Amino acid sequence: MSTAAQPVPTETTGAKLAPSVLIADDQPHILDALELLLEPEGYRIEKATSPYMVLDALKCNSFDALLLDLNYTRDTTSGREGLDLLSQIRSHESQLPVIIMTAWANVDLAVEAMRRGASDFIQKPWDNARLLTILRTQIDLSNAVRRTQRLEAENRLLRAANLPEMIATAAIMQPVLTTITRIGPSDASVLITGEHGTGKEVVAQTLHALSSRASRSMVAVNTGALPEGTFESELFGHVKGAFTDARTERIGRFELAEGGTLFLDEIANVPMRQQSKLLRVLETGEMERVGSSKTRRVNVRIISATNADIRKEVEAGNFRADLLFRLNTVEIHLPPLRERREDIPPLAAHFLSRYAQRYRKQVQGIDQAAMDLMLHYAWPGNVRELDHTIERAVLMSREDIIDVTDLGLSPARVSTQALEEMSLESVESILIRKALSRCNGNVSQAAEALGLSRGALYRRMEKYGI
Repeated sequence: MSTAAQPVPTETTGAKLAPSVLIADDQPHILDALELLLEPEGYRIEKATSPYMVLDALKCNSFDALLLDLNYTRDTTSGREGLDLLSQIRSHESQLPVIIMTAWANVDLAVEAMRRGASDFIQKPWDNARLLTILRTQIDLSNAVRRTQRLEAENRLLRAANLPEMIATAAIMQPVLTTITRIGPSDASVLITGEHGTGKEVVAQTLHALSSRASRSMVAVNTGALPEGTFESELFGHVKGAFTDARTERIGRFELAEGGTLFLDEIANVPMRQQSKLLRVLETGEMERVGSSKTRRVNVRIISATNADIRKEVEAGNFRADLLFRLNTVEIHLPPLRERREDIPPLAAHFLSRYAQRYRKQVQGIDQAAMDLMLHYAWPGNVRELDHTIERAVLMSREDIIDVTDLGLSPARVSTQALEEMSLESVESILIRKALSRCNGNVSQAAEALGLSRGALYRRMEKYGI
């Protein structure tokens, strides 16, 4: 009697669900027999009877393993259909365990299947115990590989000096970091959404740095800024003489990113006419340079970003739904800085250190009133605006501590609710600094503007270290 397999919970959900197995065979009785064998062992089963159904199922769902027949056309025994299907699957699903099944097994076919990426090989009629053992072993191995990749990604994210700085201590950012570490090692297409200045390109750089493509280039292109007339040339390249100004051959961004990552920023702004051309490359991995009939294969990971509500653009008919489907295998949404205020102090300290070193200024910190103002400021430009604000403050500072006047922030951007949350001392300190700034440092004029005596103002200035 065979020992019952002990399925391992799927790694894709983290919940204790039974592993899911896709079974592909053109004969219904084979599918039924495998279902009767596997379901009592705790596996969830989905069936496919053609290569098209296999690819469609893999697009729509995640599986822990695939049992794949090699023949689907009647009277065909070469296994060619299954081998070609295996190659297609491997171009998109590098980690999925694929176990080949065929009644026409031979050494050459087995070798070719393994060469194309099969995880193991089963001959029909199969031995139940062997099939269960192979299936369990391959799922265990796949889960172990994914766990190792996630741990490596987390360690690289925490320790690697060459990674872009990702400062995110706020609770709202923790799901973002978790997603980055989980999908970083994969080749999954990622769509990053969020307002201008939230750090979408930093996330793209981090995903690239965590991937197996990190040794190759990440090529960034602002697709929304490309004129429609040069869109194809920029992305796909052109041959000499393709159009009037094509005096030399040009390599496009897809080819420049070969083996690496292509970051398509402002993707929602791509004109509708160009979206179909972009979709074709994403679907087939094939493209032609402008003016050439030679098809080239490209191997790139696509990461895209937008600040627009791209689903509304789809509903409005401005963006293709099938292109969005290709782009957002995983979606990461970055919250605005006003929703992650806990990150303002560490971000400000990071930018301060960077610009003090760059401009060789002996600026060592930020006073409390200035920090209070930053904590309650609206930050319409998000992290990018904070970056620029600290750079300006470092350049403008006359002391070794940045104060409110160095920041140059508009009080109008501090909400009434924010002022209500601030202490009386913080508000008073900000008002005094603003008054002194308006009066060019003249204490008498500032005191008069504030309705204070000169002595009272001096006492408050001493209290707040002004």
